[in-house]
Amino acid sequence: MQPSVPGDPPSPREISLAWQRERPGTPTDSIEIVTPIFRLAKLLADDRARLLRGLGIDAATLDLLTALRRAGPPYALSSGQIAKKSLVTAGAISQRVARAERTGLVERSAGTAARHSVLVTLTPAGHELIERSVDAVLGREAELVESLSARERAALTGLLEKLTADVRRRV
Repeated sequence: MQPSVPGDPPSPREISLAWQRERPGTPTDSIEIVTPIFRLAKLLADDRARLLRGLGIDAATLDLLTALRRAGPPYALSSGQIAKKSLVTAGAISQRVARAERTGLVERSAGTAARHSVLVTLTPAGHELIERSVDAVLGREAELVESLSARERAALTGLLEKLTADVRRRV
C-alpha cells in the first residue's frame, strides 16, 4: 500500500476501515477494488480529455473515428455496427455521426442491407485526424502504464477481463 500524501483523498483501505468502525457488518470487501478503479478511470479520462482538446477532437468523435479506422478499408460501417462497437445507443451514434459529418470527418450514404440502414464512411480529413490522434492517445496511455512490467500488465489485463465479463453478466 502506498503511503498517503497530505491532501490526498483517504485510501480505499482507510475508507473500508472507517465503514467497518462506523457500521460493523457493512460489506466493505469491494471498496479496495472498486474505489481505485473509479479513481484511475477518472485520472485516465481527465488526462485523455486534456490531450484530445489539444488535438482538436473530443472523446465521442475519437470513439466514432477509431471504430471506422479499425474496420479497415474502405473504412465504412453501418450506424448499427458502430453502435455495437461503441457500446452506446443508436441515437447517440446518430448525433456523433451528424456532428462529424458537419465537420467533414465522415460521410453518410444509404446502406444496402436494409431500407433504413445508413453507411458511415471515413473521409480523408477524418482519416488524417484519427491517424494523428490515435498515435498521440495510445502513446500517452502507454507512458501511463509503463511502471507495470509486461507480466504485471498481462496479469492485470486478465483480471480486468474476468471482472468486466462477470459484472457485465450481472448487470
